[in-house]
Amino acid sequence: MKELPVRKYPRLKKYDYSQSGSYFVTFCVKNRYELLGRVVEAKINAPQSVKLTDLGEVVQQSIEFMKNSNSGVKVPKYVIMPNHVHMIITLTTSATEKTVGHGSPTLQSLVGRIKSYTANRWNEMCSSKYLTFWQRSFHEHIIRNDSEYLTICQYIDDNPTKWNDDEYYNQPQ
Repeated sequence: MKELPVRKYPRLKKYDYSQSGSYFVTFCVKNRYELLGRVVEAKINAPQSVKLTDLGEVVQQSIEFMKNSNSGVKVPKYVIMPNHVHMIITLTTSATEKTVGHGSPTLQSLVGRIKSYTANRWNEMCSSKYLTFWQRSFHEHIIRNDSEYLTICQYIDDNPTKWNDDEYYNQPQ
């Protein structure tokens, strides 16, 4: 009998992903289907941009809701690409916030909320219940200093202009 591959756990062991800090997060549509939008050619004096589909707008609304409804959560930069999302999530918690209520949200729970809400909305749009929309898990990188932060901000800003070279780009057949 063939053994199944062992899935690598993508997070740092024993790291508290609810602690203050900035994180670069990427999550993808299952099978990299381009369901969130399409990159439109640049107009004169304007960079390329992403024209979001209705589903892409649901993702954007979900990110904006999370950004505006959690006092200890900031999303200073994000881009929704045709089949993936890049974002910076900054968690800020004080000692008093940690002792009140359920504590600070974790990075995993915040990304999970976005993915769950948008997957449910997609299933409603498709008149279905059990369609899988997002790939399992997500990629994260702990941003360690200002230089990294600025480099990642620039990467997010430039992402639509480099779409044809992006590792997530599905070439037309």
